[in-house]
Amino acid sequence: MNDAVVTIATEARRGKAPRLPASGFRSHPRLRLTGGVLLALLLAAGAAWWVAGRGAAMHYTTTPVARGTVARTVTATGTINPVLTIIVGTAVSGVIQSLQCDYNTRVTKGQICAKIDPRSFQAIVDQDKANLAVAKAQLEKDKANLEYTKANSERTAVLARQDSIALDTADQSRSNYHQGLAQVLLDQSTIQQWEAQLGSAQVNLDYTDIVSPVDGIVVSRNVTQGQTVAASLTTPTLFLIATNLTLMEVDTNVSESDIGSIKEKNPATFTVEAYPDRSFAGSVVQVRQAPQTLQNVVTFDVIVAVSNPDLLLLPGMTATTRIVTAERDNVIRVPDQALRYVPAGAAVTAPAQPAGAATRQGQVWVLVNGKPVPVAATLGLDDDSFTEILGGELKVGDQVILSEQSGGGSGKPAVPLPRL
Repeated sequence: MNDAVVTIATEARRGKAPRLPASGFRSHPRLRLTGGVLLALLLAAGAAWWVAGRGAAMHYTTTPVARGTVARTVTATGTINPVLTIIVGTAVSGVIQSLQCDYNTRVTKGQICAKIDPRSFQAIVDQDKANLAVAKAQLEKDKANLEYTKANSERTAVLARQDSIALDTADQSRSNYHQGLAQVLLDQSTIQQWEAQLGSAQVNLDYTDIVSPVDGIVVSRNVTQGQTVAASLTTPTLFLIATNLTLMEVDTNVSESDIGSIKEKNPATFTVEAYPDRSFAGSVVQVRQAPQTLQNVVTFDVIVAVSNPDLLLLPGMTATTRIVTAERDNVIRVPDQALRYVPAGAAVTAPAQPAGAATRQGQVWVLVNGKPVPVAATLGLDDDSFTEILGGELKVGDQVILSEQSGGGSGKPAVPLPRL
């Protein structure tokens, strides 16, 4: 009996009509009754599965067509810097005697930030002053001698015309006068030379005072008191002074594939890790044409200006920048997913694109009376999330289909084949 039941069940699962063993069921009425009940149950289960499968409805995920903003953007990473940073160095070598400025110190133009030991430079100035004084005294002496030689030359000239003295004596007197003139000119040149040398020594002495060239704030200090600084071909950097921290700029690196769409005055927004929930606004002020190549990747510098009235942005912060290259406001738009949807079993045909047209043609499927209906549309700006609709039969409120799923209204899958 058990073998007969197993045989009936196996034949029913394979979709074949069960064959009842003639000998067993003819001789056992109870076996015939049991086989009939089992066959009826199998047929009822198969009929229920077939009805459930035929009655399962297709579930569509839709979204209404609406108006909104479509903005195409370029994302880049950059560093926040002050608009103008002044490097303060030293033109003379020496030991730092004192410091008057530190980090975050607000300075004014001409304010002393540091001082180099001036004693050696002061000694040179004093020596040059003394040499200048000697040269001036020598000039006065030679001027007095010039007056004597001039008077003597005039007297000997008169005596020579009277034949009272020899002509050689008169010539010698006249020569002494001209030598006196030359000596005075030489003394004047020497004075000018010492004045220039004194001026140079005074400049070096003045350089021992490290002053701020602008009004601003000290953002970096690279020297300590007692440190020896050496002025050579490369001037050492002692301080970095930012002129105005309320105006900052973001120096971003944009890849060569995106640089063509970025123009000056493009709006931009960026975030920094210090304030992850806040977005800062700015605009592109410069697109630099100097390329930078790193590991065979070419990038270009794009400068974004930003206002920093609250001084929240600090120099050196890393900014993730989003530059808007094209934007359309209050336009009809659909999700890009709707343009990629095609119903199951429908033929995939690309809409014809008119030759030389500046716009693209697309197709979306709209749910009408529970059935998907194709609708052609003229496409505009695409920002990788939404696409602008320029023309076609789409209207605000139409339910465009994003995806479909076989099953009931709750999205459950179709009823599976029953198994024994």
